[in-house]
Amino acid sequence: MSNGVTIPETDDPVGLFRDWMAEAAGAEPNDPNAIALATVDADGMPNVRVVLLKEIEDDGFVFYTNYESAKGKELSSHPQAAFVCHWKSLRRQVRVRGHVTREDGPKADAYYASRDIGSRLGAWASQQSRPLDARETLVARVEEVRERFGDAPPRPDFWGGFRLTPLEMEFWTDGRSRLHERFRWSRDAPSEPWYVKRLFP
Repeated sequence: MSNGVTIPETDDPVGLFRDWMAEAAGAEPNDPNAIALATVDADGMPNVRVVLLKEIEDDGFVFYTNYESAKGKELSSHPQAAFVCHWKSLRRQVRVRGHVTREDGPKADAYYASRDIGSRLGAWASQQSRPLDARETLVARVEEVRERFGDAPPRPDFWGGFRLTPLEMEFWTDGRSRLHERFRWSRDAPSEPWYVKRLFP
């Protein structure tokens, strides 16, 4: 059964994504900003994992991670990515593809400083994606970082953000008898205008 939502043929799909995210914030019980991020490794083998989208800019989407993690290395080597955001309670989905650049300046500093102290210490302590012999080792590393920095650890130079600048965005909403609504916005470059097409479900 349709949820009654019609996707507007706007010339601002990022703004539409922002509106849908705001609605999801009031409907999803946990992490409405969760996205499944897809990258590829050096052999072209795909990887996907859930990360939290932290900023929706007028022309990009920002998330944060350890640059030395698997996704950090993959994005640095192959700076293109895709993600999907699925809000089950709203029966909506958005798919995004585009180019990726680092966000490791003042904006990353500000976000890092806004995190709780445990997360800031953990960013230093965790050698993300690498083997860990025992949880006790991780706990001990956190305490070592606490002794070193106290409650004011600076942002590590190996930790920061990535910004995905979209070239394609597809919006989907559920319809009765699987006659869903799908619209795809695309453009050749970030400086170009968006073109929108309705798609068969």
